[in-house]
Amino acid sequence: MRVLSGIQPSGSLHLGNYFGMMKKMVDYQEHHELFCFIANYHAMTSVTDGKALAKGTLEAAANFLALGLDPEKSVFWVQSDVPEVQELTWALSNFTPMGLLERCHSYKDKVAKGIAPNHGLFAYPVLMAADILLFGGELVPVGKDQKQHLEVARDIAIKFNNQYGDVMVIPEPDIDDELATIPGLDGQKMSKSYKNTIDLFLDDKALRKQVMRIVTDPTPVEDPKNPDTCNVFQIYRLFLDKQQEQALRQRYLAGGLGYGEVKQELFETVRDFFAPYTRRREELLADKEQLRKILAEGAQKARYAASKILRKVRKKTGLVY
Repeated sequence: MRVLSGIQPSGSLHLGNYFGMMKKMVDYQEHHELFCFIANYHAMTSVTDGKALAKGTLEAAANFLALGLDPEKSVFWVQSDVPEVQELTWALSNFTPMGLLERCHSYKDKVAKGIAPNHGLFAYPVLMAADILLFGGELVPVGKDQKQHLEVARDIAIKFNNQYGDVMVIPEPDIDDELATIPGLDGQKMSKSYKNTIDLFLDDKALRKQVMRIVTDPTPVEDPKNPDTCNVFQIYRLFLDKQQEQALRQRYLAGGLGYGEVKQELFETVRDFFAPYTRRREELLADKEQLRKILAEGAQKARYAASKILRKVRKKTGLVY
C-alpha cells in the first residue's frame, strides 16, 4: 500500500509533529511504500521570509532523516522540487466548487485568528489534493484538524474521475484516535500557532523551561489527582508503554505526587529520548551538500512517479494534442 504524507518547514518541530506524524512515517517505511515530502509551498501561506523558508526546509529534511526516515526505503523530497504538483493543482482547481473551499474550517479558523485572507490560504486544500493525487496516495495519515482537507481531496478526485474515467486513486484517511490531537502546554492541540509546544532538539535549559510551563490545576500535593484531566499526564503517556502508563496513573490516584515532581520526570524523559536524534541531526546539518544530494535523488524518484499520473491527466483533459 502506498502511504503519503508531508510536513511544513515552518518553524521548529514539537512533540505533536513527532508523535502525530513523523514517528508513524518512520514506522510505515518498514512495511509499506512510503512517499513523504516537505511541504514548502504550503509553508508560504505563513512564512514570507525567503531565507527563513530555505533554512527551515533544510532543517526539516535533517529532522526527518535524524528521526529515522531512510531515503533508501522511502521516497523523500521537497515539494517545490516537483513542479508537476502545480500543474495538477491547476487542473484540479477546475473541478473544485467554491462552496467546497468556503466550508473548510481551517481557512475560517486562521482568518478568525487574524491571518490575512488570500488565495493561497483559501486554495490550500486544492494544493493538498494535488500532493496526494499526483502520487496515487492510497493511505494518508492525518490529524483530526486535517481530516476535512482529505475529504476535499476525495471529493475532487471523484469529480475528476466522473468526468474522465478511473484516473485518480481515491485516498483513505489514517487517523489514530489516541494520537490524532496531541495536547499542548495548555491542553489545546499542540501547535506553533498557539505557542503551547514542547519542541524537539532544544538544549536542557530551554526544554526544562517549556515543560515547567505545562498548565496544571491547584490540587494540593497530598490529594489524589485525575490523570485524565492532567496535561502533564497526557503528554507523558506518549513515552510510556501500557504497564508504565498504568503505574503512573496509580501514582496520581494515590495522592502525594506533586506536579513539579512529575514535570521533572517528564523533562528528563524527553531529553533522554531525543538525545541520539539530536546528535544525528547535528551531523546532517554539518554537511548540507550531502543533504541536498539526498533531497535531489528523492525528487527524481518523486517526479518519475508523478509523471505517470500527469500523463493521464494531460491526455484526458486535452493538454496533449
